[in-house]
Amino acid sequence: MTGPILDYRVVRTLQKQVADRQLAHRRSRASDGAAELSAADEQQHAHSIIREVVARHMQERLASGEELPGTDYDARLRNALFAAIYGAGELQELLENERVENIDINGFDEVWVRYAGGEKRRWRPIAASDDHLISIVQNLGSYAGITARPFSPATPELDVRLQDGSRLSAIMSATERPAVSIRRNRYPQMFLRPDLAARAPRQGSEVPPDLVTLGTLTPEVADFLYAAVRARCNIVVGGATDAGKTTLLRALIHCIDPDERLVTVERALELGIRRHPDLHRDVVELEEQLPDAEGNGGINIAALVRRSRRMNPDRVLVGEVLGPEVVEMLSAMAQGNDGSLSTIHARDAAEVFNRIATYAKQHEGLDFDVSHSLMAGAVDFIVFVEKNEHLGGRRCVTQVLEISGFGSGRAARNAIFAPAPGDGRAMRDAEVGITPARAKKLAAAGYSERINGWEVPAQGGW
Repeated sequence: MTGPILDYRVVRTLQKQVADRQLAHRRSRASDGAAELSAADEQQHAHSIIREVVARHMQERLASGEELPGTDYDARLRNALFAAIYGAGELQELLENERVENIDINGFDEVWVRYAGGEKRRWRPIAASDDHLISIVQNLGSYAGITARPFSPATPELDVRLQDGSRLSAIMSATERPAVSIRRNRYPQMFLRPDLAARAPRQGSEVPPDLVTLGTLTPEVADFLYAAVRARCNIVVGGATDAGKTTLLRALIHCIDPDERLVTVERALELGIRRHPDLHRDVVELEEQLPDAEGNGGINIAALVRRSRRMNPDRVLVGEVLGPEVVEMLSAMAQGNDGSLSTIHARDAAEVFNRIATYAKQHEGLDFDVSHSLMAGAVDFIVFVEKNEHLGGRRCVTQVLEISGFGSGRAARNAIFAPAPGDGRAMRDAEVGITPARAKKLAAAGYSERINGWEVPAQGGW
């Protein structure tokens, strides 16, 4: 998007004028014995001050014979002032645009925006310089998440969750210019099946989306996964980057009874379960906290998983397994937290086993056979989701593996749902039975097999 570039020297000058008037207003109220304004009222008052300050500035420019920029310049100046005080500078306009999916910044004046639907455009500069861009990111890091996170030459990497749920990743020093990427997260509701979506509490008249209608799942797979969650099976969702793991995890979570106590563990909060209290009433969200520049403080993801087991959870939900927490997660699953759910990055379903075993080796020094033994005793099903080339890149569940035991140093698995010959979506393999113990749990949760058109109770064979 093109347009007149804001003069950030003007923004900073006007920002000081606004700040001075706010301070004078606070002192006046204090001397009159009036109570402090609430945060919402203070921001509303700031809006009125900003309008007056910008209007006077524009009048002074006109009086001096200066030709004014485009017709929307004063509105942009007002927005930039408010965002400089309470938000993210001119970046705030992008963060408030519902159509924006991703923002990539390669230095202050090279900004790329990808919109819903895939359209990509270059945006105008969002700062006056690279140093100004760094200061904006520092400001975001100070107010994002549960505690402030630094961004400086001493700590040149930053990964935070912004207040709107977006995930920001920034780096300096290792690049010629500071690089910032923002991935939007609207904490959308998502359900497995149309009937679950139709019954869900919602705002407005629109029914929230479901994975069957979207084509991610067949009704058969949706029925199976619903029963697996209700039967308190431990499930790991695998897939590559941007394959839809978190979306599927949200849909699985929404199968859980609303009165169950859920504890979520994430590096940066993105599941957003507490944002839907009508769906889940008792939720604790734990987020990894990094140590400061001197290495003090902080609590890592493995410690959070360990802590979650002491918080009386009905289920522990690990947003994404990325390394040191894997053994704690498996131990939690194996020692009574049935019904736990998590995701892991993998290129195919079979690689999930190797990835877990490799993490356990790297971070805990466990031999592969020990890791596989842990998996066999903890995980019930692995669900694999990927971009399906048969369906034009649509995200689909293509496999479901059951962990069926342990032997020869490896966790045994059965591919109970395999890619269909036609569209590649997961289809029940009539040659592979579900182990009897799990089949009984699934049947008790209401699941019945449909093999070649025949309905068969899930009793582990036919």
